[in-house]
Amino acid sequence: MSGRLLAGLFLLLAAQVVCAADISVRNPQLTANDDGYSLAVDFNINFNRRLEETVAKGVPLYFTVEFELNRSRWYWLDEHVIRRSRTYQISYHALTRQYRVSTGALHQSFPSLDEALGLISRLRHWQVLEKGEVNADHDYQAGVRMRLDLSQMPKTFQVTALANKDWNLASDWRRWDFAPEETSHVPASPSSPPSSSSSSASGTSAAPSAAPNPIPAPAATERK
Repeated sequence: MSGRLLAGLFLLLAAQVVCAADISVRNPQLTANDDGYSLAVDFNINFNRRLEETVAKGVPLYFTVEFELNRSRWYWLDEHVIRRSRTYQISYHALTRQYRVSTGALHQSFPSLDEALGLISRLRHWQVLEKGEVNADHDYQAGVRMRLDLSQMPKTFQVTALANKDWNLASDWRRWDFAPEETSHVPASPSSPPSSSSSSASGTSAAPSAAPNPIPAPAATERK
């Protein structure tokens, strides 16, 4: 009898672990580009049944990604160089039976909640640093996290959420050292004049293919 009780208790605890909601951060990376640096990062987002039921009832959930850059100072407190945030809204529309993810003026619909979460769990090309905001002579520490933003939910849900751990959904800060790259201007190589033989043979020159337009960044980025 005691063995059955222990087995039952183990299964109950395992079910609670599986149903626990949490977020973890994976593979954050800052990549240099013509405008500064962009952030790419992955999140593991695990919902519990309460959050799933809330979305299915038409209550939108808001997830905020926060990025910050600090510079260590031995003689004083760390300097907060940059703070950015981007918010995603996940909502369910009963008429179309679609889950919608919105950020700024952009939105996209999905047939399932898992697919909607898959979109916000893979963040790419977020321009978090502009030219001139970091110095190649300094070392920095970058940090990123994601959290369920209860402040944007209806007041009735905020009161309930603050007293219920099922709504406490946030990752820890993931921090890493960041050293900006030195940028230098590379002069363009002089173009050689076209040969008369090649121009007379073809009579036309091929235009270079245009690069695809990048996906526009949402206007929800916030700078503090």
